[in-house]
Amino acid sequence: MSVSHSSRLNKLVREQYMRLPQDGQVQVTYVWIDGSGEGVRCKSRTLDKEPKSIEDVPEWNFDGSSTAQAEGSNSDMFLVPICMFRDPFCLDPNKLVLCEVLKYNRKPAETNLRHTCKKVMDLVKDSHPWFGMEQEYTLLGINGHPYGWPDNGFPGPQGPYYCGVGADKVYGRDIVESHYKACLYAGVKICGTNAEVMPSQWEFQVGPCEGIEMGDHLWMARFILHRVCEDFGVVATLDPKPMTGNWNGAGCHTNYSTEEMRREGGLKHIEAAIEKLSKRHDYHICVYDPRGGRDNSRRLTGHHETSNIFEFSAGVANRGASIRIPRQVGQDGYGYFEDRRPAANCDPYAVTEAIMRTTVLNETGVETKDYADH
Repeated sequence: MSVSHSSRLNKLVREQYMRLPQDGQVQVTYVWIDGSGEGVRCKSRTLDKEPKSIEDVPEWNFDGSSTAQAEGSNSDMFLVPICMFRDPFCLDPNKLVLCEVLKYNRKPAETNLRHTCKKVMDLVKDSHPWFGMEQEYTLLGINGHPYGWPDNGFPGPQGPYYCGVGADKVYGRDIVESHYKACLYAGVKICGTNAEVMPSQWEFQVGPCEGIEMGDHLWMARFILHRVCEDFGVVATLDPKPMTGNWNGAGCHTNYSTEEMRREGGLKHIEAAIEKLSKRHDYHICVYDPRGGRDNSRRLTGHHETSNIFEFSAGVANRGASIRIPRQVGQDGYGYFEDRRPAANCDPYAVTEAIMRTTVLNETGVETKDYADH
């Protein structure tokens, strides 16, 4: 197996140091999204006492020229703490803190999509939007080849791997279960996990989360995933189509409802929202991956449980549609629906903001409205 050199270090030696007392001081790890809009970065500092709320965590800074977020001549960027979690790696009382990134002039960095998402979520808060996102990912060896696959070939065809059990069907369950427990410890609203259709591909679900919380919790779950994989010496990729050919891609299916959709008779509100989405398909495709739809074009082919990127479709229990209404929702007449278009490497802030702009704020076309003065 192709695993990193660091993963082969003696972890028992590390534990000797991790058990040392901290004398009331606390390690706080600041986490942020880098200039790629996909990667996460982190660095740690010491606080004299345990922060009890996010207001107790001070702002910090970093070198944006080393994260593709600033020029070297003016490289200091601000880290503004926005959400705090328990640290599953260094344990209590230590913390993980998710941060927004601001430029030297206190304006949001280009990949700080939380800033506008928060404005939109504040505008629509009375509709009480709930989200649940299904994050698919693929485990790779350090050589970039899917973990557990033959070095010079392929595993058997898809079929036995989805929710599979057994050493010949499932690769990397230790990593998945460690990630699950780490998220629960941290306070991330992880609600499930399963093996996916392609071998070495997995999924975890986060939610239900209301409003801006969806993006906050999914980004922290991603950070924890990458850190867990680092310990095991493998790589988790969110590439929407990591393997060409007759293999499933990776998405981030987004389940969504408003309060009126969840009430009796809510199906009519679900259908109204889907109608609005149908008229803004191109806008959503551009937002649903970090490259304006180019990543998703490799995945949304109309095959392997996907819709065609050029066509909008919706249906009950149809996993080949853009929008799926679960069968139970169709029978009950209320509930939620699933947007199956977002790519695995989407920004959840961008996805949830776009859905609210279209279905609640009633925006149309490909342009978005600036609500800065509202």
